[in-house]
Amino acid sequence: MKKLFLVLAAATLSFGAAFAQEANEEAAQQANVEQVVDAEVDEAADAEEAELQGEPMHFSLLKKFLEGGWGWMLLPLICLILGMAIAVERILYLALSKVNTKKFIARVEEILNTEGVEAAKTYCRNTRGPVASIFYQGLMRYDQGLESVEKAVVSYGSVQQGNMESGLSWISLCIALAPSLGFMGTVVGMIQAFDDIQAQATISPAVVAGGIKVALLTTMLGLIAAVVLQVFFNYILAQIEAQVVKMEDSSIQLIDMLQAYNKR
Repeated sequence: MKKLFLVLAAATLSFGAAFAQEANEEAAQQANVEQVVDAEVDEAADAEEAELQGEPMHFSLLKKFLEGGWGWMLLPLICLILGMAIAVERILYLALSKVNTKKFIARVEEILNTEGVEAAKTYCRNTRGPVASIFYQGLMRYDQGLESVEKAVVSYGSVQQGNMESGLSWISLCIALAPSLGFMGTVVGMIQAFDDIQAQATISPAVVAGGIKVALLTTMLGLIAAVVLQVFFNYILAQIEAQVVKMEDSSIQLIDMLQAYNKR
């Protein structure tokens, strides 16, 4: 009986030792597999990062542009380019039309008091900017009375404001069109994704990835174009408003100067 117990105990210990050894081997194998997978993931991430770092920015943008479908990506891009061209032209126009208003008015008043109306008209005609143009139009009608001067100043002020706002409607149109065209590309991309699902008779990321990529890229470009143009549009409006305030204030000072000149 004792021998039987000893045999059973020895068998149990041998089986336990073998099971423990097998479990240790499996754990070691699993650890090795995890290390290999982690190493492969790290290598792939490093390779992707190195590829992105070594790839020029313009090449990456061109790649994304083509991935989004050049036909649909081109439409928001045209809106962005056209709107930016008009915006840059307006910014340059407003920058070149700026003058030191206080210095200009003081100089006109000095010439008016020392040399007369004709000399003041000549100075205004040779000075750039909407304020100088309004002064010139007002001085041109000085012989017709101050009431005619005031009407001319008000009317020509509206003309100058219209000149400054020229082209803004096209920028506004581009702001509205760019995201709309991007969303149109989104609809086309989703239709393409569903067509691929119908053709493959299965739903998988690989099947719908192309259509969804087109949808997202066209929407992104349209929104980027709208945001950029909106910033420039608001900046131009702010510059025009500042110029209009200066024009109105200068017009009042011109009437006051001419009234003081009449009393001499």
